[in-house]
Amino acid sequence: MSALALALCAVLAPAGPVQASAPRRAERAEPLPLERLFDNTAVSDDARPGAADFDGSGASLSAQDLTAAGWTPGRTPTVQGARLSWPRREAGAPDNVRAAGQSVRVRGRGDALAFLVAGTGGTDVTGTGRVSYANGGSSSYRLTAPDWRTGPLATKAVALPHVNTPGGQLAEKARLYVVTVPLARGREVASVRLPDSPALHVFAVSVRATSAGWSGSWAAATAGYPAVGPWSERTLRLVVHTSVGGPRVRLRFDNTFAAAPVRIGSATVAVQEAGAAARDVPVPVAFRGAVGADVPAGAQVLSDPLDFEVPPDTNLLVSFHLPGTVTAAPVHRLAQQRSYVSEAGDHTADGSATAYTTVLTSWPLLTGVDVGGGPGSVVLLGDSITDGDRSTVDANRRWPDVLATRLLAQDVVPHYGVLNQGISANRVVTDRYPGDGVSTDTGGVSALHRFDRDVLAQTSVRTAVVFQGVNDLRWGAMADEVIAGLREIADRGRARGLRMLAATILPCEGEARCTAAVDGERVAVNAWIRDAGVFDGVLDFDGVVRDPDHPARMLPTYDSGDHLHPGDTGLAALAGSVDLGLLRD
Repeated sequence: MSALALALCAVLAPAGPVQASAPRRAERAEPLPLERLFDNTAVSDDARPGAADFDGSGASLSAQDLTAAGWTPGRTPTVQGARLSWPRREAGAPDNVRAAGQSVRVRGRGDALAFLVAGTGGTDVTGTGRVSYANGGSSSYRLTAPDWRTGPLATKAVALPHVNTPGGQLAEKARLYVVTVPLARGREVASVRLPDSPALHVFAVSVRATSAGWSGSWAAATAGYPAVGPWSERTLRLVVHTSVGGPRVRLRFDNTFAAAPVRIGSATVAVQEAGAAARDVPVPVAFRGAVGADVPAGAQVLSDPLDFEVPPDTNLLVSFHLPGTVTAAPVHRLAQQRSYVSEAGDHTADGSATAYTTVLTSWPLLTGVDVGGGPGSVVLLGDSITDGDRSTVDANRRWPDVLATRLLAQDVVPHYGVLNQGISANRVVTDRYPGDGVSTDTGGVSALHRFDRDVLAQTSVRTAVVFQGVNDLRWGAMADEVIAGLREIADRGRARGLRMLAATILPCEGEARCTAAVDGERVAVNAWIRDAGVFDGVLDFDGVVRDPDHPARMLPTYDSGDHLHPGDTGLAALAGSVDLGLLRD
């Protein structure tokens, strides 16, 4: 198994060292809320670092750093679709549980159990627990918590800039993680038995509710955290293209990879007329009844459901006001779509384009548009070919868009939403963006590291298509490394009940890095995809676009000209080749 995935859920890794000071708890007749079981103090005030001892050596998290990140006592940030309450405790009070087999009262129905955790053993900590259901049944789970000082930044929920110690504050990243494990679908959770791994600390646990009654219509994966603007008192008007339509809409904003909260002052949605102009007056959305929302570092917010008829296969304008100064933001860099930034002021309600004087070619902060009803969604996990690189700007000719149009025009399978989670330059097993801090690289964290956020946590996902690997091979990875990563992705998806499909890697002879040696590795990966039977189905995209007389090369009619990316015609051929029957639940 890839070492890159040790930070993620349901990973079979050796448990970290056990802290001898952690007390074992006898099983209780009645499970208690987690807060009643807190037996460790992780957070200290900077002026009193000795008031907490998270790891047994006197080190702790900074209360001031948590406040600066928007993680204040009693706050309930949403991460990966799960609402997890940060403990309502002041600095210096017990605020987490060292997992020693305690039985915790947890209620709800959903697709996953979410834990806000960290390890303190100096390495990843793994343990096995058990979920009890209201009908008397139970299921086991395996949970891995990365270490709070050495775990991967690419998968953390939030990173804090300091570690408090009795000897002074260290300029060292402290990490907290959200890890999810599968539940028996449709059953009501009654309680959760924690693992017997006292170096595993649990701050919160909840059931991630399913997105019943919603389908994802549009999505974009956060590719990095670059410098932007700066934007101060500006309104962003993003143009996004729907796949399916519906009578209601809700928006999702993600502050992924951030170190500080961001304020969404107000937001509206409208159907695009042309450019930044709306067809009708933009309609405001609310956030838990308020006009705006603060999004903590690493967290997300969903708008309230809004009665708004979303047409299928149509451009929407999603406008949101940033009342503060934003100098860096989570973005999806390659939009292949022109969006807009306004002059100073809140212009979310403007129907005209007059105030929108600057063109924007990325999608910051906005990561999802859901519509009411529908059968659910198909997620396409990919790189620049899925992202639409070299397709015509503003024309929505990415292969996911063409696939979505095909789905709308047929009755063989349901009209699923299609969610494009391609990131240009992305790889299966290696991070391009390190996962923390402001960076010029927007190639994203690896498919292994973003799988939970970009696939498992997407709205009503039924099927996932994995179409990646060429960037790994072009930059020196061997076939067996890519195969191991793809196998792990398939296993993790199927463990969550998803239908997992894979697409073969396209030929790219003629591009500078696509040497004969790289092509040999590509052929080996494709042979494994076709023959190993690990995925539930195969989309043989290689067979669609390759030159039959020169299989290492793309047919000229499909080549955009750089020999790596198909143009509009090639992308349409990929989408047209998909056996829609493979998408059925």
